[in-house]
Amino acid sequence: MSITVKDVAKAAGVSAATVSRVINNDPRISEKTAKKVNDCIQELGYKINNVARSLKTNKTRTIGFIAPEIANDFFMNVAKGVEDELRKHGYSVIVCSSNESSTEENNRIQLLSEKCVDGLIIIPASGEGKHFNQLKEVNIPVVLADRLVANFETDAVLVDNINGSYTAVEHLINSGCRRIGFIGGDMNVTTARERYEGYRRALSDYCIPIEESIIKFGNYHVQSGYELMKELMEYPDPPQNVFISNYFMHVGATKFLMEHRDTIASNVSIASFDDMEISSILGFCSVRIRQPMIEIGSKAAQILLKRISHDYSNFPQILRLKTELITKDY
Repeated sequence: MSITVKDVAKAAGVSAATVSRVINNDPRISEKTAKKVNDCIQELGYKINNVARSLKTNKTRTIGFIAPEIANDFFMNVAKGVEDELRKHGYSVIVCSSNESSTEENNRIQLLSEKCVDGLIIIPASGEGKHFNQLKEVNIPVVLADRLVANFETDAVLVDNINGSYTAVEHLINSGCRRIGFIGGDMNVTTARERYEGYRRALSDYCIPIEESIIKFGNYHVQSGYELMKELMEYPDPPQNVFISNYFMHVGATKFLMEHRDTIASNVSIASFDDMEISSILGFCSVRIRQPMIEIGSKAAQILLKRISHDYSNFPQILRLKTELITKDY
């Protein structure tokens, strides 16, 4: 015989309505009462009927999360922040990858819409957001994380990319570096543009000439970082310092330097807009920009929960979180 809400209510010494409110994370219920009810739910083995609940409330208590790459530590730490925050409120998360493709991203949006998610948190694949407008038609709230898009107004949680890059390059300059190469991603993506802007501003403010020949752009793949570092190092007069603006390209660049450690890599130092500690351990990375990955996810989830509850105050809310400079002595 299956356990019912009434059984839980009797064991907890509360009404069935109170049990229902606890299950639905009603903020009017005290922590003490919620704990007592949840303990009884666990002890009795009561199974919440999510299908019945969604039919009654018109909510699935499920959120979709779309990231460009699920193998990327940064994106998955953002996802962890999202999940940890949503779990507190009784929500689950469906994680999808767009593979840095707007077409795939559009497909994932349609898939999650068909699954009737209550909201979406998206790290966009590109800077173009026209396909996001379909979400307005079906009234699914969306919060962007890490990147912005054009032609779509919504909430977003970002980091201060310009100042983060500026700080990293400024540290190199103050340490005596004067020729600093640059490896960046797709300029259609807002983070790539902003980090490049921070690099250029720092050089300009310190009256250091900008050498276009040691500035390289590619995509967000490991092989791209490898090939661009190879191009820089094969110059007759290669830069001894290189600022790399994203994680996977940093991995590729480090791979190239590892393979050529006995020849050209001994004098090369990397500054990177990520916190890939392995590069520092290997001796290449002297400067890292640490991003508040978990906080990006948790803040995005908090805003989304407000929108799901029909609270649209301060819309659109754009948060820019501070980065942290991590250095090692030269």
